[in-house]
Amino acid sequence: MDRLKTKRAGLARRKTRVRGKVFGTADRPRLCVTRSNMQIYAQLVDDVAGVTLASASSVDPELRSVLKSGGNADAAKAVGESIGRKASERGITEVVFDRSGRLYHGRVKALADGARSAGLTF
Repeated sequence: MDRLKTKRAGLARRKTRVRGKVFGTADRPRLCVTRSNMQIYAQLVDDVAGVTLASASSVDPELRSVLKSGGNADAAKAVGESIGRKASERGITEVVFDRSGRLYHGRVKALADGARSAGLTF
């Protein structure tokens, strides 16, 4: 039980550190990635106005029918491509990447690669 508390505390500490450095504006919103064991979520956030500009996740109906599982790298890449398409529809080409304290590896990296392939730069 203590090990789980330590892991969660470390994640919270890293998330706070990353959020202290990453800030989204209307011109260059923050691409926030949240992942659980079963799903992955992405949001474009304007921190100045405090609004979410676009979102995509592995539980969206259009992706749910295509994906075999929501918790693997293929799902993360599909979510990245989806958020990239939604961003380009709104005229957003540049974002700042917020990995929420997670390592830039695995599903987080797959989502970033998917977003880049859809035209986002960060």
